[in-house]
Amino acid sequence: MSAPSQHIVCTHCNATNRLPVERVQDAPKCGKCGQGLLTGQVQELTDMNIAKVTQKNDVLTIVDFWASWCQPCLIMAPQFKEAASQMPTVVFAKLQTDRYEQAAAPFNIRSLPTMVAFRGGQAIGRQSGALSAAQIMQWVRSLPA
Repeated sequence: MSAPSQHIVCTHCNATNRLPVERVQDAPKCGKCGQGLLTGQVQELTDMNIAKVTQKNDVLTIVDFWASWCQPCLIMAPQFKEAASQMPTVVFAKLQTDRYEQAAAPFNIRSLPTMVAFRGGQAIGRQSGALSAAQIMQWVRSLPA
């Protein structure tokens, strides 16, 4: 019987990687391009990979929907980055809604910034408004396992 595994989408090359659950803590790299999969850094999403990342990632994935004209979004950006660095086994990603309007549309974003949590292709949580890094981490920890 094989060990349980999780799928993680590489935001650099869009490849889906299968990773044994016990290796999630080991700074895994993409089998196709060699880039880090769980780096503790915020990944930039585009219209080319948002659907795959939100639908195929089995690991907890937090997407910050933001816009370049949104002052609260700009204020929260360094806080989001700090939370990502503190939670390296969670994928933290951003989608710029004013650049990728059609890609953001299916997520029914009504205010900015809005963070949506995904796991295994399902939205499992949503939080609107600018938060501090500590508040973001608290919200992430409160999500269903």
